[in-house]
Amino acid sequence: MEEDVKRWERSYEKLQSAHKELLSHLPQKYRDLRRCIGVNFRFIMSMLQAFDAPFDLSQDVDTDSQLDAAQTRRNSLDSDYVCHASVCDEVHTYPPFETTEQVSNCQPNSSDKCGNIKARVNDIQLDGAVQDGPSSISSADEVLNIMDDPRCLQDGAKAYQPRMEDTRTTGTEKMCQNAKKVSICGMDFLDPMLHLHVPPADVDKVRCIIRNIVRDWTKEGAKEREQCYKPILEELDNWFPNRSRERPPCCVVPGAGLSRLACEISCLGFACQGNEFSYYMLICSNFILNVTQAPLEWAIHPWIHSNCNMISDAIQLQTVYFPDLHPGSAGITDGFSMCAGDFVEVYSHSSQEGMWDAVVTCFFIDTAHNIVEYIEIIARILKPGGVWINLGPLLYHFADAISYSGEEEMSVEISLEDVKRVAAHYGLVMQKEKTIETTYTANLKSMIQTRYTAAFWTMIKDGNKQTSQ
Repeated sequence: MEEDVKRWERSYEKLQSAHKELLSHLPQKYRDLRRCIGVNFRFIMSMLQAFDAPFDLSQDVDTDSQLDAAQTRRNSLDSDYVCHASVCDEVHTYPPFETTEQVSNCQPNSSDKCGNIKARVNDIQLDGAVQDGPSSISSADEVLNIMDDPRCLQDGAKAYQPRMEDTRTTGTEKMCQNAKKVSICGMDFLDPMLHLHVPPADVDKVRCIIRNIVRDWTKEGAKEREQCYKPILEELDNWFPNRSRERPPCCVVPGAGLSRLACEISCLGFACQGNEFSYYMLICSNFILNVTQAPLEWAIHPWIHSNCNMISDAIQLQTVYFPDLHPGSAGITDGFSMCAGDFVEVYSHSSQEGMWDAVVTCFFIDTAHNIVEYIEIIARILKPGGVWINLGPLLYHFADAISYSGEEEMSVEISLEDVKRVAAHYGLVMQKEKTIETTYTANLKSMIQTRYTAAFWTMIKDGNKQTSQ
């Protein structure tokens, strides 16, 4: 971001004197932008410092460039940068799980180490009673893992693998290392120690995270949440009207992002598990769930990264506070958890068959290499009579992978009509469907908006039809 400001300053300096006079406020704007950068930087450093990484950051890793697919796909929609929470980044750097079976044995109410991030907040308020230390939500450091399996060398969540030969540490990892060493006061982001070359893709992923914070955890994101999350929550409430505290229905949310939807479902009285593939998302959701102590505790400036389509400088420099809902005081239901890993790898395991009363997918199913496989797994993990609620478009994330990765990626791209036909084949019976107009991580005060006509449906698993193995 500092390089962007310098570029803007260089362009300003090239102006004729008369033109400079017309724009004499810009030098002050650039100073204000640096102050905003400092605010964002302090948050990022605090987030990294609070994260007890479950792997050795000094290890070099190698990346798989195909995992920039979703981000590149979303960014191409308009110049105001659009991203998709489920897959803004799909890079994981966790150490191995002991076995594939261990991660796949995640149970809705299990306390085993099965890849769960659970909110760890001291003296959190649950259902009106103060509980000391970890309650139904426990430590993230127990569980941020990834499978130690030959398949880890394939695509999906296994993108970062430790290498024996000498490789270069990524910019993101260096930032993680430096976060442990430097103060986050004042303008320390100008410290030469932090003047690292960060790949543009990593920069975009951080910007994507900041925009997703706005969507999920600020009052400014309330409109998008009302468009996307409210219909899902109302549908869950309608299908499970008599929820028991002792035996709450189990719901899984693949592509949970920063976990607001999963948190809201938990507050509704479900034993909810979010599943997330993105390491960036998991670091940030860990911070919000486990570290924040009060509502509106943190400030960011989410719109400073571009001058394009801004109505005013005041809008560009806007301060946004989060979280608008403090997770530790929200009345979360016992059993709330986050499972880190690839949806297919985790939930295709036989132990997951028939385990879930509900599956909720929001802007998720088009993240697949093979959407048929996603639908098959969703049908398999639902109990007979279980509910699948979906909202989202079909902007297939690997559709043009060759344009940025140089290699052709598997990408099964089918119409909405075909999606419904495939679902019916696996015993999922349509109960309700409509379309919902919505944006995604949009600056609603920008001069440009990308709107989706998202498909919304509720399907029920036919208990008389067996899903294939």
